[in-house]
Order: sequence, then C-alpha cells, then structure tokens
Amino acid sequence: MAHYYTNNIDLKSEETTIHFFYRNHELIFVSDFGVFSKEKVDYGSRVLLDAIELDENHKKLLDVGCGYGTLGISLKKEYSWLDVEMVDVNERAIHLAQLSIEKNEVKNIKAYKSFAYQDVDGIFDVIVSNPPIRAGKKVVFDILEGAYSHLNIRGELIIVIQKKQGAPSAKKKMEKIFGNCEIIKRDKGYFILKSIKNEL
Repeated sequence: MAHYYTNNIDLKSEETTIHFFYRNHELIFVSDFGVFSKEKVDYGSRVLLDAIELDENHKKLLDVGCGYGTLGISLKKEYSWLDVEMVDVNERAIHLAQLSIEKNEVKNIKAYKSFAYQDVDGIFDVIVSNPPIRAGKKVVFDILEGAYSHLNIRGELIIVIQKKQGAPSAKKKMEKIFGNCEIIKRDKGYFILKSIKNEL
C-alpha cells in the first residue's frame, strides 16, 4: 500500500484543486492521490497557521514534509518578505507543491525533494512542520532533532501534533534538544509546540 510519506511514483493520478482561506488570502492548492489530506487542508495545519505570528526578523522559513505546500505557501502569502523553502520525500507532493506555487503566484519560494534535512543546505529563522506521524516516531524525532542545526540563533521550530499521536513525547524531545518548548495553542486535541534556539 502506498503512503503519503513515501516516494511512490506509480500511483494513479487525478489532480484536483482545493480552495483554502487564510486570513485575508484565498489560496488554491493542487492535490492528487498519494499525498496527505488529499481532499482538503487538514485541521492540524489550520490550527498551526492560525497560531503563527511572524515579524520581519523572520526572513527565511523552511516547511519540512510540505505535502502540496499548505504551510509554506500560506505563510508566504501572509508574510510576503519571507524567503521560503519546502521539502518532502514524496516526488508527487513536490510536483503538486510546485503547481500550487504557480497557482498562487508567489515568488522567492521553492519546493524540492529531501528526506527531512538530507538535501537542505540553508539556515533558517523558522522551521514549520506537520510531521508524518504514520511514518513512525523515529522519522518525527529526526525532524525535531535536525531542526536545531538548521536554525539561526533565536530561530524557532513550530510543529503541530495531536495529543493522542504523541504530543507529550514530542514536547519532551523538543525540551531536550532546545532546552525549552512552549505549547502555544491547543485545539480539539491538536497541540502547537514551539521551541527557540537560544545562544549557547
């Protein structure tokens, strides 16, 4: 069986569009079989987006496990000055994210294939993720651990995870990595967790 967190290029294709409203923006995402939350933007991503507040000190943002581009594109639309990169292990997701970039006419944003941070070279002010829980705890923890070396000092890791799918253990892991972790929002069992990379 094909999973959205794997790279399966042999799935049937039937592209559809999703209309999504975020703050004052109407966005269009291109979706298809084989990606997470294929029919609509998932509730967890919505909760994360609603919880985020950025300013112009946040210049570079990375979306890890971007799917068809919900987080990265929405945040770029709201915070136009951001330089955004989006990565996913799934080639179809990257193709769809690139189509979604074009549909939403956003600049200084790119999507490319990478398993977590494997092909990521940059250092960022914000890393966001709706991590692939079904890929297992190791993959989720790899995303949390790898964030540290890809963040600038005072950079932030912000993730969404359901309580029943491991939010308490993710919070403990982030506290261990960063020395801090704040629950910035709770909504219907979804936790938005934020850690800040402080000076050594």
